[in-house]
Amino acid sequence: MPGEPLSSLSQLLASLASLRLRPDYRILMGIQEEKLVEKISEIHDSISKLPSLTPCKEVNTLFTELVLTCIPPNPIDVSKLSEGVQEMRSKLIQLCGEAEGLLESHYSDTLANTYDNPMDHLDLFPYYSNYLQLSLLEYTLLARHATSPPARVAFVGSGPLPLSSLVLAARHMRAARFHNYDVDPSATARARRLVRADPDLGARMAFRTADLFGLTRELACHDVVFLAALVGVAREEKLRAVEHLARHMASGAYLVLRSAHGARAFLYPVVEPGDLKGFEVLSVYHPSDEVINSVIIARKLPHGGVGTGAVMRTCKRCEMMQGINNHLVHGAMMEEMALEEMPS
Repeated sequence: MPGEPLSSLSQLLASLASLRLRPDYRILMGIQEEKLVEKISEIHDSISKLPSLTPCKEVNTLFTELVLTCIPPNPIDVSKLSEGVQEMRSKLIQLCGEAEGLLESHYSDTLANTYDNPMDHLDLFPYYSNYLQLSLLEYTLLARHATSPPARVAFVGSGPLPLSSLVLAARHMRAARFHNYDVDPSATARARRLVRADPDLGARMAFRTADLFGLTRELACHDVVFLAALVGVAREEKLRAVEHLARHMASGAYLVLRSAHGARAFLYPVVEPGDLKGFEVLSVYHPSDEVINSVIIARKLPHGGVGTGAVMRTCKRCEMMQGINNHLVHGAMMEEMALEEMPS
């Protein structure tokens, strides 16, 4: 019968909800959460004592341990943690961002100084395969909603080693022009050197030093805007960034954001779908593999959209699958957003 799978899902979700209400289950989850936070706090303390975050064996070992601790799917909600833990998390994200920038700068210099065409050797970067997977994920989700291939793409916060832009341009959006923006002039200069010897990417990719809040008319010229995870580390900064994009992006243009879910939120800032005022949220995807970032695809609402609550698409079956995944803590979670306007 056509209705049987949905009915079975409802029964399974109800059973899991009943399990979660049991005192022994809540106690077990509480103990696991305490152990996780304790472990992450210990790593944070060790990282904080390092004299420098420049790539070296000790730095690499600690950050590898941190990532391996945070990657396993976990139902922890960082927004409900104590004020002290929240403060530690904010500092840890800043440390991760600083270390990530230094690591990218190191490999960008190595590629540019060693090879005639650095584009042929991007796999030298230790996390290159992660960027391949993340870029494929973002492109696949975007392609499900975009009515035509993007012609002009902006990437805000591209960094000194703009692997996301490079992979998207070389593998998935081979006709699009990419405009990459970063607030750090040294990052812009390093990124520009990487494509100089590549005739195709050198012609299609531009790099400019600019702060997001200085971009206005430029944003309106693009079909898609990618916002890097570390643009707006503090929640207030991220909300301000989203508001600026809502004011200046073209109506109907797509926004691709990176967020984090569960314990991975100790590595990157969290963006909730309801934060995207002025946008229609189309997809939210939480990976459960080595791809750390969650991905959100949204579309700019017409008439500016400023002051308008986020518009969500959701379907009953996907809500149920989300609930099942929350209980089992297994598998990537996909939310396909029916039209329902969130309150402002």
